[in-house]
Amino acid sequence: MTKFTYTDKKDTRSGFGAGLAELGRTNPDVVALCADLVGSLKMQEFIKENPDRFFQVGIAEANMMGLAAGMTIGGKIPFTGTFANFSTGRVYDQIRQSIAYSDKNVKICASHAGLTLGEDGATHQILEDIGMMKMLPNMTVINPCDFNQTKAATIAIADHHGPVYLRFGRPAVPIFTPADQKFEIGKALHLIEGSDVTVFATGHLVWEAIEAEAVLAQEGISVEVINIHTIKPLDTEAILASVAKTGCVVTAEEHQMNGGLGDSVAQTLALNHPAPLEMVAVNDSFGESGKPAELMTKYGIDADNIVKAVRRVIARK
Repeated sequence: MTKFTYTDKKDTRSGFGAGLAELGRTNPDVVALCADLVGSLKMQEFIKENPDRFFQVGIAEANMMGLAAGMTIGGKIPFTGTFANFSTGRVYDQIRQSIAYSDKNVKICASHAGLTLGEDGATHQILEDIGMMKMLPNMTVINPCDFNQTKAATIAIADHHGPVYLRFGRPAVPIFTPADQKFEIGKALHLIEGSDVTVFATGHLVWEAIEAEAVLAQEGISVEVINIHTIKPLDTEAILASVAKTGCVVTAEEHQMNGGLGDSVAQTLALNHPAPLEMVAVNDSFGESGKPAELMTKYGIDADNIVKAVRRVIARK
């Protein structure tokens, strides 16, 4: 049985910064734009090495999206950087009209997503962004789980033609995926094989799912854990193959229950293979200011809540 351990923790936004710096050295078409949050997005190394390929637009996120869309016409690959709230909710019209509709090759890179933004509170803790972005035609939506996977995803999306929403966060989380991994857009990763229930997790909740699996294994429950790092396009083949084996599902995400990974998996099951489903997600609520781990517990999106959801869904088989 696969066992995951870690020796270090690091924020996923630093994975983005490391990936962007690597792209600066290897892909001369990559340019970066930021809305006055260079430090928060960890873009300093890219800027130091490529000052002529960085554009500070200030607190003008809508302008940033328009500039990025225009740069693609000249063959550039723009990576925009700001908080997830400002990368989506504040500029949804510009993304829809100038980027998604015309299939522009813009990479929308969004930090500080979800409740784990912590003390900044509800106004900054966007929990609707995955739903907003996955509904846009042509948009790819990626939510990696740790530093290494975020770095790999950042590098990979430069080779993908079309708009991408890349979501990551602020807190230090365990690094448990390989440093030399190849990131494959739209390909789910089987982390732990199991036979009683499948847990599909994304982003920060992948590690929580791994911790939940260890608890449940002590109870004799065999849990399959699959990392759904790409919300769109969804790896429906992997989802259906796993559910055919286990017969029931739990989804886990740092997002609203409405519109997130759980909705996408539920739709897939309803159309192809109906099965009992429980969703671990924020239930139609805004967040609040607090420590990340405490907020995850209060809003029901930690390992303990995954354990409880697994017990509920197995009872429904």
